[in-house]
Amino acid sequence: MTQAIAISGLVKTYGEANALDGFDLAVPEGSVFGFLGPNGAGKTTTLRILSGLAHPTSGSAEVFGHDVVTSTSAVRAEIGFLPDVPGYYEWMTAPEFLRFAGGLFGLKGSVLDGRVDALLDLAGLTGVKTRIGGYSRGMKQRLGVAQALINAPRLLMLDEPTSALDPIGRKEVLDMIASLRGRTTVFFSTHILADVERVCDRVAILDKGRVVTSEAMADLKSRYGGQRFVIDTAGDASALLDRLLTETWVAEAMMLADGRLSVAVSDVETAQRALPAAISQAGLGLKRFEPGEISLEEVFVDLVGGER
Repeated sequence: MTQAIAISGLVKTYGEANALDGFDLAVPEGSVFGFLGPNGAGKTTTLRILSGLAHPTSGSAEVFGHDVVTSTSAVRAEIGFLPDVPGYYEWMTAPEFLRFAGGLFGLKGSVLDGRVDALLDLAGLTGVKTRIGGYSRGMKQRLGVAQALINAPRLLMLDEPTSALDPIGRKEVLDMIASLRGRTTVFFSTHILADVERVCDRVAILDKGRVVTSEAMADLKSRYGGQRFVIDTAGDASALLDRLLTETWVAEAMMLADGRLSVAVSDVETAQRALPAAISQAGLGLKRFEPGEISLEEVFVDLVGGER
C-alpha cells in the first residue's frame, strides 16, 4: 500500500520543551485520516513540518516518498494545505481568489477556468457575488478548502478546519471533506471527536507529542471495548452490576442515573449469551436490551483522559 505520509522518530523541540516526542506514523494513500488530539498535543507542529513551514529537530517525514526537508519543492507540488487561521484578500470574490491561487501554481487558460468552476461547485459557492469580507465563517472555510485543492494535490492537509464553526458550518465543511473520499488523500487535525467519527476511515490519536494509537476506526473501537449494551430491568440491578464487574468479558459497567445499566464488552458473542442468563439468575425481569457501538469519545478518554 502506498503511503501518502511516512513519519519516523519525529522530534521537534522548542528550547527544553518537546512539542513532538519521537513518534512514527503512516497515512495510507486514499484515506480520510483524522489526526486527533487535545489542544497542545502537537498536531499543528506536525502539519507545519509536513508542509515545509517548520523543520524537525530530528527524525524524518516523507510525503509520497519525498523528504519534507530535502525535497521541499517536490512535496509542495503534491500537497494542498489549509492552516488553522487562513488569510484572505477580503476585497476579492471567490472566483478572483481561486484564480489568484491558481496563478501561483502556474495554472492558466482553460485549465484554470475548469479548475475554478469545479471547485466553486464543490464549495457550494457557484454564483455567489459577495466579496469574501462579507462571507460567514463556514463560507470562508469552504473557500479555504477549495483554494487548497486548486493545484489538484494528491494530499490535502487541513488544520482544525471546523473548530470555529457553528453546527451548520461544520456540517457543510465535513460534507465537503467526505465528498473528497476516493479522489485525494485527506489528512486533517482536530480536537473534535464527532468530526473524526463522522467522516474518517482511519485515525491517529496524538497526546503530548506522541502517537498513542493509529489504526482503522472500526478496529480501534473493536480493540477498546467493541460494543456497549444498555440494559433496563424490572427491579434493582445493583447485584447484577456487582456480578458483571467480575466477568473478564466486561470492559466497563456502570449504573446510569435512570437506573439502567451500561455495559461495555470486549467479547460480543460471549456477552450476547451471558447477559440474558445473568439477568435471569439475578431474578430480574428484562424490560429493554439495547446494543450500540463504543463511541470514539469513550476510546479517547480511555487513552488520554486519565493523563491530563
